[in-house]
Amino acid sequence: MPHIQTARLKIYYEIKGSGTPLLFISGTGADLRNKPNFLDGPAPSRFETLAYDQRGLGQTEKPDQPYTMADYADDAVALLDALDWKQPNVIGVSFGGMVAQELALRHPDRINRLVLACTSPGGEGGASYPLHEVQDMDPVARAKFMIPISDTRRDADWAAANPKEYEFFVDFASTDAYASEPGRAMGAGRQLEARRHHDTWDRLPDMKHPTLICGGVYDGIALPATQEKLAAQMPNAELAMFDGGHLFMIQDKTAVPAMLDFLNADKS
Repeated sequence: MPHIQTARLKIYYEIKGSGTPLLFISGTGADLRNKPNFLDGPAPSRFETLAYDQRGLGQTEKPDQPYTMADYADDAVALLDALDWKQPNVIGVSFGGMVAQELALRHPDRINRLVLACTSPGGEGGASYPLHEVQDMDPVARAKFMIPISDTRRDADWAAANPKEYEFFVDFASTDAYASEPGRAMGAGRQLEARRHHDTWDRLPDMKHPTLICGGVYDGIALPATQEKLAAQMPNAELAMFDGGHLFMIQDKTAVPAMLDFLNADKS
């Protein structure tokens, strides 16, 4: 799959499927080499789906300089420009939802319909869990610390009652096959620093795009209450909550189809 030199940096991307264009913006630390990912789900059966590695991550360029949320949003537009995509639908998940907010605010004419999943506005609307505070922990210790936050049902009692499943989650969350790559740790740290300063709260009333806000009812990273505030702050947003934690899109099989139905609403 290809790289493309945009006006800003060299970006690795993949496109799968056919139909109305859909841009997917991924979460913290995401790397398209990790499978399965969003492109392996149902979206490409209904949309021409574009996903990419964000700056500092995966196979995209990793400039060693401070990153801002505006940088991530402008990178997305530069990719759309390079591919001649005019006004796709957008799904932004977790950190990608923060990028999608900046994208919609900075470049409102470049988005059709929008889905924001398990994310936050920052500021008075509430921030997602401060992942920068745990980035220097040992990977296994960090995984064990974050499991009951990612899904509040997975507390100590659950871990004791489900030892094999618990160890699977610990291993999954603590393993990074690309940790030793040049620039990997730097880029991941730059992303967390940008995430730390994310704040769109006061600007959200300016977002007029039809938007679906969605989250998991057991999410301790992007709290359900934060999803409610986010939806209430935007003039053309609706809220949908699903059965799961921060990974509700995997846990609740109705979630992604509901997102895709929302994006297709103007064609029904």
